[in-house]
Amino acid sequence: MSVTRGGSHSTLPGDPPGGRRAMAVWGIGVSVYFVAVIFRTSLGVAGLDAADRFQVNASALSTFSILQLLVYAGMQIPVGLLVDRLGTKRVLTIGVVLFTAGQLGFAFSPSYGTALASRALLGCGDAMTFISVLRLGTRWFPARRGPLVAQFAGLAGMAGNLVSTLLLARLLHGVGWTAAFAGSALAGVVVLVLLVLFLKDHPEGHEPEPFPHHGAAYVRRQIAASWREPGTRLGLWVHFTTQFPAMVFLLLWGLPFLVQAQGLSRAAAGELLTLVVLANMVVGLVYGQIVARHHGARLPLALGTVGATALVWAVTLVYPGEHAPMWLLVVLCAVLGACGPASMLGFDFARPANPPERQGTASGITNMGGFTASMTTLFAIGVLLDATGDDYTIAFSSVFVLQALGVSQILRLRKRAARRERERLVASRVETVHVPAQGVG
Repeated sequence: MSVTRGGSHSTLPGDPPGGRRAMAVWGIGVSVYFVAVIFRTSLGVAGLDAADRFQVNASALSTFSILQLLVYAGMQIPVGLLVDRLGTKRVLTIGVVLFTAGQLGFAFSPSYGTALASRALLGCGDAMTFISVLRLGTRWFPARRGPLVAQFAGLAGMAGNLVSTLLLARLLHGVGWTAAFAGSALAGVVVLVLLVLFLKDHPEGHEPEPFPHHGAAYVRRQIAASWREPGTRLGLWVHFTTQFPAMVFLLLWGLPFLVQAQGLSRAAAGELLTLVVLANMVVGLVYGQIVARHHGARLPLALGTVGATALVWAVTLVYPGEHAPMWLLVVLCAVLGACGPASMLGFDFARPANPPERQGTASGITNMGGFTASMTTLFAIGVLLDATGDDYTIAFSSVFVLQALGVSQILRLRKRAARRERERLVASRVETVHVPAQGVG
C-alpha cells in the first residue's frame, strides 16, 4: 500500500501509476477531443457565411447548432454506457469516423437540409469524445490527479476552439467554404490513425474487474444508480449553469452580437472571441490547481463564476448608449472565459460519487447539463431575435433565466451531496487502513 505523507491525498491500492506513458496515451485521446472541438466550433466563425450560403434567417441558422447540441446531449448517457461496456478505444474510434464524416459532409452540402444532416452526424461523433477522454484519464492516472487531468482535457478543447477561431476563420475567407471545411476534415484522419495504432484503454496490470452486463436491465441499473447519487445531480446542475453562456457565445451568437449589435468589424470581433478562448485556458489551469489542493473550493468557484458572468452580461446589455465600450466587451469576454473551467467542476462532484464501473454513465449525465442549457439558449436567442427585429438585449436576457434555474438546483442539492461525499471518503479510508501492504520484502 502506498500512502502520501506530505499532502491530503492518498494513493489507494490499485491506483494507476501515471507517468510518461500515461501522458503519451492520454495525449492521443486528448488530440481526438481537440479535433472534435475544432469541428464543433467551426460554425461559430462561419455563422454569417452559412446564413448567406443557405439563405436562412436567425432561427434557421440557430437550428444548425441546436440540432448538433441536441444530438450531443441526447447521446451522453448512451455514450457513457458504451464507454463503461466497450472501453475507450472502441468508442473513440467510432466517434472519429462519425465527426470526420460530418465535417466532410458539411463542406460539400448543396442545401440547408443536407448541411443539417451533416451537423447532426458531427454532433453524434463529437458526443463520444469527451466522456471517453475523462474515462481514459481515470484509467491511466491516480485518483488524486482527477481534477487537474479533467481541467487539462478542457484546456485541450479550448485550444481546439482557438484553432477554429484563428485558423479556420482565415481559411474560410481565403480559400472558400468547401476547401476550408474539407481541408480541416483531414485532421480527423490523422487522429484516427494515431488512435488505432497507439491508444490503449488501461496500463498493463490495471485491467478493470469484469462487470456483468444484462441488456436493458444493466442499462436501467447503471442510469438509476448514478442518478440516485446527489453528487451526480449536483454535477449536472453545476455543468448546466456554468457552461452555456460561453458556449452560446462561441458556438454561434458571439460574432453576430459583436458585429451587428456592437458595430465591430469582423477582425475585432474575432479578436474578442479569441480572448474568450485564451482566458478559458488560463483560468482552467488556475481552477485545476486550486481544486487539486482545496477540494472544498469547487462550489465557491462555480457559484462565483455564475455571479460574475451574470453581472457583466447585465452591465453590457443595459449599458447606456448605442454600443458598449470596448473595455466592457473585453471584460465580458474575459469573464466568459471562466465558464468552461467552471463547468469542469461538475465532473469533480460526479466522479467521487460513483464507483469505477459507473464513471462513464455518471460523466454522461453530468455532461448533458451544459449542452442542454446551450441548446435551449441558442433556440431562445434565435426566436427572440426574429420576434424583436434583432434586439440583442432582449434575446440575450434569456441567459439569466437559465442561470437562475441552475443556481436554485445547486443550492438545493449541495448539502446532500457534501454529506454523501464525506461518507464515501470515510468508508474509503477505513478500507485503505485494512488493506495489507503488497510486495514488501
